[in-house]
Amino acid sequence: MPQRYRRVSLIAFSVLVLVGLSGWAVGWFKPNETIVTEIAPGVFVRKMEWEPQFLGSNQGWVIFKDFVLVIESSFPNQAEAVIKEIRKTTDKPIRYVFDTHYHGDHADGNPIFVNIGAAPIASENSKMLFETKGIIGFEKSQQDKPAEYGPLKYAPPSLYFPTKLVIDDGTQRVELWHFGHAHTAGDAVAWLPKHGIIFTGDACVNGAFNYTGDSNTESWIGVLTKLQELPIKTICPGHGDLAGKELLATQKRYFVELREAIQKMIADGKKLDEIKQQLNLPFYKEWTGVDAKTRVENIEHVYDELTKRKAG
Repeated sequence: MPQRYRRVSLIAFSVLVLVGLSGWAVGWFKPNETIVTEIAPGVFVRKMEWEPQFLGSNQGWVIFKDFVLVIESSFPNQAEAVIKEIRKTTDKPIRYVFDTHYHGDHADGNPIFVNIGAAPIASENSKMLFETKGIIGFEKSQQDKPAEYGPLKYAPPSLYFPTKLVIDDGTQRVELWHFGHAHTAGDAVAWLPKHGIIFTGDACVNGAFNYTGDSNTESWIGVLTKLQELPIKTICPGHGDLAGKELLATQKRYFVELREAIQKMIADGKKLDEIKQQLNLPFYKEWTGVDAKTRVENIEHVYDELTKRKAG
């Protein structure tokens, strides 16, 4: 993996975790530094390190001939921070910011980019989520974190695409794809076929970051299977370390094994409380360092799916 540009900047502050209606309710990690790496010519990723509280999603940007595309606006303070990082790599205007989905840790920074003339982009299937849960979560964060959100005006995407949107100027090609309902109904990814790089948002993460509140885990497995068909070399996940294509299989395995284990216990007549206590996924702890039983929300969500208490 090329590392022509690499910088570590320590972050000496923390923020409250956004929990609730914006959709991101995990709050398990806290980045204590950010790492900016050029992973291909003109393609950068800003990866968050973590400790027990959360600061924001991984971000990226692609430098085209005459403009810049940003991937994930994140929270407002991280939008401001990534713009400063971008200005260390290019003075070209930031024309677009791609939101992989509506959650605040991926899209609440949109107003910062709109204020400098950039247009937020997302999949058409996320439009209703931005206009309902997204704005409710933003306004709640504005009340809870006035120092960070201040008087910002919520900025949903101004450009939506149905299934695929290609940005190609001959120097760079980025394909924005919606493959189906995964982490949310509107999930989309940024695929860079020239470099074999994909930015997955939270459709694929590397570690104990999965939030299932807006998900359909059966469909999510199908989306991951579709992604496996791409000739991927590098995955830039929504959270966690960069990885190779094998991360897709790891992420998929979690949902396959979680569903199978819960389905078996349901068939054995076990109640939800028993399932929470008895669930055992050794593989998950090997991958994340976290016991799968501690991901209570995920267990409840899959149980509801399998007992038809929650429609996908």
